[in-house]
Amino acid sequence: MSLNPAGTAFAIRLANQLPEGVLRPPEPRYLEEPRGRYRGQAGVLALPQTVEHVSVLIREANAARVPVVPYGGGTGLVGGQVMPDGPAPLVLSLERMTAIRSVYPQENVLIAEAGAILADIQTAAQGAGRLFPLSLAAEGSARIGGNLSTNAGGVNVLRYGNARDLCLGLEAVLPTGEIWQGLSRLRKDNTGYDLKNLLIGAEGTLGVITAAALKLSPIPVSQGTAFFTVKDPAAAIALLALARDHAGEAVSAFELIHRQGLDFLSDCLPQIRQPFAEAPEWSVLIELGLPRGLDPEETLAELFEAATAAGLAGDGVIAQSGSQRQALWAVRENIPAANKAIGSVSSHDISVPVSDIPAFIERGSEVVAGLGDFRINCFGHLGDGNLHYNVFPSKGHMREEYDHLRGAVKEAVHDLVHAFGGSFSAEHGVGRMKTGDLERYGDPVRLAAMRAIKLALDPNGIMNPGAVLKTG
Repeated sequence: MSLNPAGTAFAIRLANQLPEGVLRPPEPRYLEEPRGRYRGQAGVLALPQTVEHVSVLIREANAARVPVVPYGGGTGLVGGQVMPDGPAPLVLSLERMTAIRSVYPQENVLIAEAGAILADIQTAAQGAGRLFPLSLAAEGSARIGGNLSTNAGGVNVLRYGNARDLCLGLEAVLPTGEIWQGLSRLRKDNTGYDLKNLLIGAEGTLGVITAAALKLSPIPVSQGTAFFTVKDPAAAIALLALARDHAGEAVSAFELIHRQGLDFLSDCLPQIRQPFAEAPEWSVLIELGLPRGLDPEETLAELFEAATAAGLAGDGVIAQSGSQRQALWAVRENIPAANKAIGSVSSHDISVPVSDIPAFIERGSEVVAGLGDFRINCFGHLGDGNLHYNVFPSKGHMREEYDHLRGAVKEAVHDLVHAFGGSFSAEHGVGRMKTGDLERYGDPVRLAAMRAIKLALDPNGIMNPGAVLKTG
């Protein structure tokens, strides 16, 4: 289906139906993405304030067959928020729709508009004596509509689940411009197809999320954080099982960290205090959130004693205060910044079955070494099988020297992931960067069903064309 650019006549038609200030001249920041791999374009930029404004924008775009690119916080890492090719789109930013509409502490529910920043939702929940557990590095600028549209993960998936697991209902505008009023606060509603879960993870290709009913949780009375050194990933997995034996579902996060990431921190961010005088080959960062009556430091100390007795841990640091907790988390949270400073040849957001992680890491090192002289920084959310498997130039070299190998590295890593029954996109989405991977590795029956759903809901193909599913 051919599309048309968002030109002057289209902008005038919108301006006649919308309040002053909704339409803006496109600004460069809406045409960029963090990794600099794509440069977008825009014919018209719209900043609606209400769901009714969004409805007008989408209805008119559908009638004129103008492409629409929904824009959240712009923090996506796979190019889903920019459209580099094709007719200039309408870029629709939800940044003015930031209201926390209501909070129901007794129900553990918060209703927020899609433009609300994740950190502000966390703060609003905390103000009501509750926890919104979705937590990720970009939470100070990422917006909840984008988090839901990409089914964001983060460090607390082990205990609380992905964004999809934290959503009860949605308000959304479908490609026709119709408003779906689905802001249910119900836990049980077994009434047919789940449109909510179609829109979550669709990356704006099936409609625009404008508000969400979000699940809250009780705030843990006490939290504990520790770094333990481990011999290898197999020992880390065994330690995770041991931690669950000791603390049950109180294990909120369990992060695997390789020495290469700590070395990058030393090189690029020496002000970040590391827990060990000499960087261990492998270590884990453990977070517990405990109810009243349990002491986190005591629980972690008992875990460490059991882990050393079982030969799983060699050394450990247990935070004794809030500031020490923050210092330990700063190590993990700054690894991506150090990665960026070094400059990766190819970065991979992957998942494999947890028990297969040790074999995958061993085989991955062999595969990458067969392509050239590289450094690998493998770290991530061990408990849910999500690894950030990033390949870097050898020391003293720049990533530009390896540009000719980027495609081969990515394909080799993703082929290996597929062979292990894993996913080439664990939490970042498909966007535009990974549409070829979806075609290569996706189940043909599932892909056909996805295309049928897209055609049924968006027959004119206006919603974020080129994202998730290849066009043309």
